[in-house]
Amino acid sequence: MTGHGRVDVESLIDERRWSELKAAVAEWPAPEVAQLVLERASPDRLILFRVLTRNLSGEVFAYLDTEAQNALLGELNESEVRTLLSNLEPDDRTHLFEELPDRAVQRLLNLLPPSELKSARLLLSYPDESIGRLMTPEYIAIREDWTIERAIDHIRVRGRGLEVVSTIYVTDDHWKLLDVVDLPRLILAEPEEKVASVLDRREVATLSPYDDREEAVRIMGKYDLFVLPVVGGGGVLLGIVTADDVLDVAEEEATEDFQRAGAVEPLKTAYREASAGSLIRKRIPWLLALVVVNVGAATVIRANEAALQEVIALAFFLPLLMGTAGNTGAQSATLVVRALATGEFDRAGWARTLAKEVVVGASLGVMMGAAAWVLGVVEDTHQVAVVVGLAMFLVVLVSNLIGIAVPLVLTRMRIDPAVASSPLITSIADVAGLLIYFAVATQVL
Repeated sequence: MTGHGRVDVESLIDERRWSELKAAVAEWPAPEVAQLVLERASPDRLILFRVLTRNLSGEVFAYLDTEAQNALLGELNESEVRTLLSNLEPDDRTHLFEELPDRAVQRLLNLLPPSELKSARLLLSYPDESIGRLMTPEYIAIREDWTIERAIDHIRVRGRGLEVVSTIYVTDDHWKLLDVVDLPRLILAEPEEKVASVLDRREVATLSPYDDREEAVRIMGKYDLFVLPVVGGGGVLLGIVTADDVLDVAEEEATEDFQRAGAVEPLKTAYREASAGSLIRKRIPWLLALVVVNVGAATVIRANEAALQEVIALAFFLPLLMGTAGNTGAQSATLVVRALATGEFDRAGWARTLAKEVVVGASLGVMMGAAAWVLGVVEDTHQVAVVVGLAMFLVVLVSNLIGIAVPLVLTRMRIDPAVASSPLITSIADVAGLLIYFAVATQVL
């Protein structure tokens, strides 16, 4: 929230007018209140959080970053922490526990009532970054043999305070998922009709609690849904995953891919929370690995030192060939890595992709080779121009295939293809480009 309202609230904080502050922020969206909390220093931050209503405090807490959440947990008393944990959505509470040390998690679990404790332990029992950690066990389920009137009465009772009430799940007596129905369809049906009469009987898109959380991003995007059911063995409905959580996952995964693309091990916290030491530890392994790869380029140049001394003009074109090799490989790798991440790429059709990229690489190679030949004629002899032009053609073709092949190989090895970062592809393509350049020079000159 911006403008006059924001100024008034900050004035109320500065003037310690807490009762008026409570009324003022009660109508604010939770993300705006969270931003205000983040901007205030302790103890103002603590006092501001304490004036929030119970429901709003849980929503606001979920929007805070890890550092602010930990700080608040340390400042609130035991009774306030117990209330806060009870007001958090199960999936938000699980996310909080994932960021805390085991001892701190155990202390917080002991503050939960038995019903909440069972749910919390269930979600924490699933593997890290799985759908089970992401889901909430709070949803509305009805039976197909119920009347519409009974179903709506059940929704009125069960739906209070739930995150999703617009999507209703139909299960049998053993909680096996049978179908999904939208609330409007139930409301528009006649009260005496059976629930079974309004069902489509179509196949329902579902997730397993053991699926990787990226699967939720893919399925939700594919079917254009804002909520997905999570089913266990025998099709038993365990919970749901909502769009807000999936958007958070998509953002986190995109951030990790960007960091890997820059040859940085993904950060486990926000950049502003990361210490200088952790940033160094995340970056140095890749830099050292790339030094080893680049030693290959130096070795190739040293092995062809005699050729460079005999035809000095070859050295002039080294940066051109190496730069083009790295850029071409990085381009193709970027396209394939992104296609793999968004599900656009058919992994079974890798042969077709390689064939297409041979055509693309050859076409680019002809154009770049012609440009390099012209530059060679201008700068030196026709013979050197032939070497540079032919080498450029082969370098572009091979580097393009390297950029395609490395992500595909990593995928086959069940390694995140984003590891095929631009620096890595560039370094590999540089070595390949030098080998091609000197091989051509040796044959032509």
